[in-house]
Amino acid sequence: MALPLPTVELEPDPYRLAPQRIRRCTFRRLIQIESGAARLFDVECLLPDRRLPIPLGNLDAATPICNACTAPHTFRPDED
Repeated sequence: MALPLPTVELEPDPYRLAPQRIRRCTFRRLIQIESGAARLFDVECLLPDRRLPIPLGNLDAATPICNACTAPHTFRPDED
């Protein structure tokens, strides 16, 4: 008796996907927060003149904001 071949899933397992990463920007400042063993960061945007930082919150909150940014010449050339 022949056994059926195993099927290959076309959809990747969501647990194996890398978390969404933040795009590398020339105007962003990351500030490490003291929190014991965990690495936590606050994010500030220095666009447009790098004088007055705009707080964006923690890294998880800033990721969708930074990734949606459409300002010209903001992202590093190797990111495009």
